[in-house]
Amino acid sequence: MFKKWRELSLTTKVMVGMISGLFVGILVRMLFEGNAFVANYITDGFFYVAGQIFITSLKMLVVPLIFTSIICGTCSLSDASTLGRLGCKTLALYMLTTAVAITLAILAALLFEPGEGANLEATSSFAPGEAPSLGEVIIRLFPSNPIEALASGNTLQIIVFSVLFGISIAAAGEPGERIARIFESMNEVMMKLVALMMNLAPYGVFCLMARLFTTIEVGAIFSLLKYVMVLIGVLLLHVVVTYCLLFNVFTRLNPIVFLKKMEDAIMFAFSTASSNATIPVTMETVTHRMGVANRVASFTVPLGSTINMDGTAIMQGVATVFIAQAFSIDLGLSDYLTVIMTATLASIGTAGVPGVGLVMLAMVLQQVGLPVEGIALIMGVDRLLDMIRSAVNVTGDSAVTCIVAKSEGALDTTVFNNPEAGLKEEEIDFHHIR
Repeated sequence: MFKKWRELSLTTKVMVGMISGLFVGILVRMLFEGNAFVANYITDGFFYVAGQIFITSLKMLVVPLIFTSIICGTCSLSDASTLGRLGCKTLALYMLTTAVAITLAILAALLFEPGEGANLEATSSFAPGEAPSLGEVIIRLFPSNPIEALASGNTLQIIVFSVLFGISIAAAGEPGERIARIFESMNEVMMKLVALMMNLAPYGVFCLMARLFTTIEVGAIFSLLKYVMVLIGVLLLHVVVTYCLLFNVFTRLNPIVFLKKMEDAIMFAFSTASSNATIPVTMETVTHRMGVANRVASFTVPLGSTINMDGTAIMQGVATVFIAQAFSIDLGLSDYLTVIMTATLASIGTAGVPGVGLVMLAMVLQQVGLPVEGIALIMGVDRLLDMIRSAVNVTGDSAVTCIVAKSEGALDTTVFNNPEAGLKEEEIDFHHIR
């Protein structure tokens, strides 16, 4: 049986872990609800600790992976104009898809009216933050202390510093070449570490799903079923129509093949509910499974995990209309345009971590004068929906990465069209270690 398990693909193993965790979580909830021993030592003990160790281990890879891969990619570029062109294309596509996402969300919510006649009352408040101005967003891109940016995991500041450092290496001549070889070796080591962590993924996913379904309020999902269905519908529509259409138009490649190869990254994003934690898997997917050159993927994927929040933007659009309808507040065209602009700009610099969508939603509601305490209405179902949104976000990151890579001649179509590319799991040999 152990041999058969080892022969399964990573996708199958993660799927088994996810489904097993779901059923175990529901079973524990049904049989041991209110049991202090199970709650303390199983649900909040083993499941919680093992799941958090898995997520923390993934996050551990993010900063060194971004730092080394961007430096390797940047110092290999022929000139600075290539980097500028790459950045403009990537940023334009991310902002376009985010604006389309929230527009689709608002239109769908207005059409299906998920909050109409709800007559729900807020039971708690949610303190909003101030939406940063565009000038502040730009200023925050540049680190005053790069070591602090690396230590705190500030993705955008790490990207800016890594790009500048990589350009300097390329311009330094022979000394730069020596430094470049060091970072290339570090990048190879990081990819080995990613391969090692992938072997532990099914067990981490099992613990995450088991704990989630022992704590999630299933009743809240049914009470807000219309809101949940509209939101999930728009998320799927955005993937199938927006991403696949853009992908096919700009790359002339099969979007079905693209979605098939996204399986691992989608499941990781779903189980962790974090675009940032999924960066190592997304990088592995677009480079080894789809044939994107590292010099492109190392820039577009980390950038996308921070500013490409299409799933979150869709939630904000549907939730804004839902809350307005639930409180019987009419919004005009200018209000909806404000929502689109605010949500699109607020996505820049917002960390791709669980729960961040609610903070951004508070900013959006504040801009159009809606009661921020309306967030209490959707808090009960947001954790599950956050998992789906994260899966949509990483799909968008990968689609834009492939589009930009194709336009730069950095996408190997032979690898992309090969269904076996990148499927072989890497065995880590520890026998030579003394």
